[in-house]
Amino acid sequence: MLITSGPDPDTTAKTGYARGRVKRRQILEAATAVFADVGFNGASLREIAARAGISHPGLLHHFPTKPALLEAVLKHRDEVDTTAFDADIARGVSKFEALLLLAERNQQRRPLVELFMAVGAEATSPAHPAHEYFVNRYEQAVSFFREWFESEELRAGLQPEDAARHMVALMDGLQVQWLMSLGGPPEREVDMAACLRSYLHLVLPA
Repeated sequence: MLITSGPDPDTTAKTGYARGRVKRRQILEAATAVFADVGFNGASLREIAARAGISHPGLLHHFPTKPALLEAVLKHRDEVDTTAFDADIARGVSKFEALLLLAERNQQRRPLVELFMAVGAEATSPAHPAHEYFVNRYEQAVSFFREWFESEELRAGLQPEDAARHMVALMDGLQVQWLMSLGGPPEREVDMAACLRSYLHLVLPA
C-alpha cells in the first residue's frame, strides 16, 4: 500500500501567514486611498473591501471596526517614516538631511499625505477616533524638534520650543500647499524639501 504524506504543517502555516500579510497590506493601501478621498467619516468598509479585492466579512476578519482600521493605517504610515528616517541616520546621514529626504519621499506618496491632512482636519474634534492619536503625534513631533534644537546653536533670540513649533507648523502647511499645487503647471509645484532646507538654514545659521 502506497502511503503519501500530506502537506507539511509548518509550510502550510508559513504560506497562510504570508498570504495574510499580503492581504493585510492590500487592505491598508485601499483604506489609505479611501480615507484620503473622503475622510474617516465618509469612508465605507464595504468600499475599502471592494478596492482591496476582498469580501466585507474578510476585511472584518483582519480589522473588526473602522476605527481599528484607521488606527492601523496611521500606525503603518508612522512605521514607514520612522524606519526610513532611522535607516538614513544609521548610514551616517545628518538629522538635517534625513528630514529633507523624508520630505522628498512624501512627494512620491500623495495618498499618504492626503490621508494625513484629511483625517487630521477631522480629528480636531475630541469625539473623533483619531483625536488622541493626533494629539500625541503633535506632542511627540514638537518634543523631537525641541530636543534637536536644544543641541544646536540657533539664531540669536530663537528658543528651541518656538523653533520646534515653527517646524511642525511649516511641515504641515507645506503638505497642504504641495497638494494644492498638484495638477497645475509643473513649475508651480511646491518643493517641500527645498522650502524646509531654506528654513532650516535660517534657524541653524551655522
